Amino acid sequence: MLLIYNEKTNPYFNLAMEEYLLKNFDEDMFILWRNERSVIVGKNQNTLSEINLDYIKENSIPVVRRQSGGGAVFHDLGNINFTFISNNNDNFNNFKRFTNPIIEILKTLDINAEFSGRNDLLIDGCKFSGNAQYNYKNKVMHHGTLLFASQISDLSNALKVKPMKFKDKSVKSVKARVTNISEHLKVPMDILEFKDLIIDYLYKTNTDTKYYTLSELDIININKLVEEKYNTWDWNFGHSPKYALYNELKYPGGNVEFNLNVEKGIIKDIRFFGDFFGKCDISQIENLLLNTKHEEENLKTILNSININDYFLGADTDILISGIMGVK
Repeated sequence: MLLIYNEKTNPYFNLAMEEYLLKNFDEDMFILWRNERSVIVGKNQNTLSEINLDYIKENSIPVVRRQSGGGAVFHDLGNINFTFISNNNDNFNNFKRFTNPIIEILKTLDINAEFSGRNDLLIDGCKFSGNAQYNYKNKVMHHGTLLFASQISDLSNALKVKPMKFKDKSVKSVKARVTNISEHLKVPMDILEFKDLIIDYLYKTNTDTKYYTLSELDIININKLVEEKYNTWDWNFGHSPKYALYNELKYPGGNVEFNLNVEKGIIKDIRFFGDFFGKCDISQIENLLLNTKHEEENLKTILNSININDYFLGADTDILISGIMGVK
């Protein structure tokens, strides 16, 4: 088994790294990595219905879609991610096999952790690790989070969706009480010491293990995957399942109701209702937005080309975009 101690913290790079290693290496692998502040959404989720868009924008937090299913998670440098890649896909859905080493490592620190439910690890009833899996050909990739000293308030704020109405069939995130591993340590250690402890444990308790460092060619290929996939709107937002969005916004000129149907990130139907005034027919804006990306910069480009006040008296482009994106 190859052991990779990855020090890069760019979430786009790290998610691309997982896919690259899964699809281009034949060996079993164990990878440790951390991300800067970011939201990582499951492959089958509607990104907009999982995030607090206001908070994400205000704090410039990247949102990245991963290959595996499951719910959205918040990453920061107080969280460690671990990835197993196994050539035996009979292990798919066998979450206990891959999480058991983590439980055993924590036992060496006199912390009693337990596997719970479908894919979580708990300490004293509080979650510190969520896990997900992805199957590729004859392989299974298992990855999980390890909250060590994460900013719990940031986690809560980034994933706290504003009151808006989505109708879709996407996978929903399940909220749980969470805790940090560092709060349960008998002897304090920092996160890098804990990261070293994990990789050392895997090295000592598994046969035929050796360390591997990403080569220059590996990094070039991973960055290519970042550019083509993981840092694109199409993958992170456009890949969302079909959804309908309803939002209501009150501004000085009146109330506006927004009704959208979106498919593969493209607006397929949009209607405005309300008690607002305007000298021009709003159907002109509705037609202008049909078959365009449900994405802020795209909307801004289109709406900046017209005088919003002619359609919604007292409104401007920012107000209209907020409503269309589901922001209150």
